[in-house]
Amino acid sequence: MDSKRILFVEDDQNLGFVVKDQLESVRYIVDWEKSGRNGLKKALNEYFDIAILDVMLPEMSGFEIAEELVEEKPELPFLFLTAKSLLADKVKGLKLGQDYLTKPFEFDELKLRIENILERQNKQTDSSQNEFEIGNYSFDYINQYLDKEGKRTKLTKKEADLLRMLCLHKNEVMPRELALTAIWGNNDYFNGRSMDVFISKIRKHLSEDQNIQIINIHGVGFKLAIK
Repeated sequence: MDSKRILFVEDDQNLGFVVKDQLESVRYIVDWEKSGRNGLKKALNEYFDIAILDVMLPEMSGFEIAEELVEEKPELPFLFLTAKSLLADKVKGLKLGQDYLTKPFEFDELKLRIENILERQNKQTDSSQNEFEIGNYSFDYINQYLDKEGKRTKLTKKEADLLRMLCLHKNEVMPRELALTAIWGNNDYFNGRSMDVFISKIRKHLSEDQNIQIINIHGVGFKLAIK
């Protein structure tokens, strides 16, 4: 597998050295810039698979870099790192980029989020697929039916939409924000609570097969795991 190239823009020397070293230890190629303006220049002139941007940077902020890149290089996904925890900043970050991670953070969480973003970016999901086998269940998305050994359960539209998205990410993490944006139209707190309710309903529908789990990856998303 080819190594993925990361643009890492972070002005904190200690954090920068640690994160760069950790990312390179798992075979990423990391270009580390310490100012917003230099980060933007490099992003515009070179190829990267993902940009990891600190929000509070010299010369221009991570948000300002992202706003430029959304116009000039919209195919480049973002992950924001910041010490800020204000809701307004988080919402702004999520609107501009793919994800948002508040310092301090564990490297494993950063690694997982990078992997999810890159997989989402590169994966060519079969958007035409409407029928799925889920353990002992058969799922018909178009007709919104879930069948198991002759027993048929009628699903609501949102249940069917959410289950289909889980199926398209089977045994992988389905990012929360991806499902919220695609199905609910907006990634906010209230829609997030609504999605949690529908996840519970889907778990109940699939509860007769002990080999099926819907695992909550806290702060990241859900995984439809089938043994």
